[in-house]
Amino acid sequence: MASPQSTKTGLNLPAGMNQTSLRLETFSSSFRGISSLSSPSKSTCSDRFIPCRSSSRLHAFDLQDKEPTTPVKEGGNEAYSRLLKSELFGSDFASPCLSPAGRQGSASSPMSPCTNMLRFKTDRSNSSPSSPFSPSILGNDNGLSSDSSPPPKPPRKVPKTPHKVLDAPSLQDDFYLNVVDWSSQNVLAVGLGTCVYLWTASNSKVTKLCDLGPNDSVCSVQWTREGSYISIGTSHGQVQVWDGIQCKRVRTMGGHQTRTGVLAWNSRILSSGSRDRNILQHDIRVQSDYVSKLVGHKSEVCGLKWSHDDRELASGGNDNQLLVWNNHSQQPILKLTEHTAAVKAITWSPHQSSLLASGGGTADRCIRFWNTTNGHQLNSIDTGSQVCNLAWSKNVNEIVSTHGYSQNQIMLWKYPSMSKVATLTGHSMRVLYLATSPDGQTIVTGAGDETLRFWNVFPSVKMQTPVKDTGLWSLGRTQIR
Repeated sequence: MASPQSTKTGLNLPAGMNQTSLRLETFSSSFRGISSLSSPSKSTCSDRFIPCRSSSRLHAFDLQDKEPTTPVKEGGNEAYSRLLKSELFGSDFASPCLSPAGRQGSASSPMSPCTNMLRFKTDRSNSSPSSPFSPSILGNDNGLSSDSSPPPKPPRKVPKTPHKVLDAPSLQDDFYLNVVDWSSQNVLAVGLGTCVYLWTASNSKVTKLCDLGPNDSVCSVQWTREGSYISIGTSHGQVQVWDGIQCKRVRTMGGHQTRTGVLAWNSRILSSGSRDRNILQHDIRVQSDYVSKLVGHKSEVCGLKWSHDDRELASGGNDNQLLVWNNHSQQPILKLTEHTAAVKAITWSPHQSSLLASGGGTADRCIRFWNTTNGHQLNSIDTGSQVCNLAWSKNVNEIVSTHGYSQNQIMLWKYPSMSKVATLTGHSMRVLYLATSPDGQTIVTGAGDETLRFWNVFPSVKMQTPVKDTGLWSLGRTQIR
C-alpha cells in the first residue's frame, strides 16, 4: 500500500528514502547544471554572464574564508569546501587570500571573500616611488634626499710654480743632512758649505751668521720653538748654539765622534743624531755636554723629531729602523722595522695625538703611518720615489712630501684618504730639504741643484683658500749670499 507522500508526489520511493533526500539530490543536480552552463562552451553567444561576487550569498554555501581551527583532514568538510570553490570560481579563488593587513580574510566579513580581487599587482622593486616621502627616497637621511645635499666643494687650486726662487751656492746634495729650517720669527736659516746664512722673509735681508772655517762644514741647523736661538751640527761632531738676533755663539757642546747630521728641539732639550749611531740629549742649562745618550740604531741617525707634547721622540736611521723613545727612558719603547730603506722623513700630526708618519728611501719609497700608543701601522702608501722629507700642515689635515729618485717631485696629500691634492715639479735634483713658514701656508724646498724654491701650498687658518699664483715674476731669482 502506497504511503501518502508517494501518492501525493506520484513517485514510487524505495524503502529508506524520503522526500527530503530527493529534494537535496534534485538541488545538487540543478546546481551542477548551473555550473556547467557557467563554464566556457562553444556557444555562439559572444558574452557570458559574470555574477557579482560581493553580492553573492556565499556564506549560504559555507564558502567564506575561515582559518581552520583544527588541522584539515582528508575527506573532511574543509577539503570539500575548497574543492567546491575551485570548481565554481577557479583555482585562484580556492587558495586563501590575504587581506591588506597581511593576514587571511576574517570570518567576520563573509560577504567579501577577498578585498584584493581583480586588482593589478605592482612590482615595487622595479617601480620608482611617486611620493616624495617614499621610504626609498628617505632611506636613513632623516627625510633629506641626496639631491638636497650641498654639492661637493671643488678641489683646492694649488699654484704649480714657485712664487720665489733663491740661488743657494754650495747647498750640499747629501741625503743624510738637514741644513734648512724656518723659525717662528719668520727667519730662514740655510747651511751653505762652511757657513750659515739667515734670510729674513719680511724684507728679504740676508745675514751671515757664522763661518766654521775651512776644516769644518755645516751638517744640520735647527731653530728653537721660540725662534730666538739656533743650533748648528758640524762635521766634527760638535753642536753649537747661537743667538739668532745678536749673531753670537752661546755655547759649544761635544760628545759625538763624527758628523752631527740631524737636530731636534723640544721645550728645553736639544737632541742630536750622528753618524756614530748615537742620540745625545743636551740641556744648555747644565754644564755637561749632554745629559743622556740614547743607543738603539745600528747605523747613522738621519731623522729626528719630537712630538708636539714633548713626550715622545721619533728617530730614523740608515739601518731602516724607526724608533720611538719617551722622555723617561734610555731604551726605545717602539722598534718599527717595516721600512726597507733609510728613514729620514719623519713628522708628527698636529691634529691627532700619537699619530706619526715616516718615509723610506729609494728601496722603500713608502709613506707609513703609525699609532705610537700600540705600535700598529695604520696605512702605507707607495709614492714611487725616494721619500726625503715630510711635513704635516697645522692649518689643514694634509701632508707634503718631497722626493728624490727618480722624479724629484713635491707631493701634497689629503689625510687620511691619502688622495693627491697636487704634484709640483721644478727641481732638477733630489728635493732633500724642506721647511714650513710660521703661518703654515708656504713651504721652502732645497735641492742639490743649489736652489731654494718657495711654494704656496696650504690655505690659511681663517681664509682656507690658497694664495693665488703670482704670475711670471715669481720665477725671478735672488741670491741668498
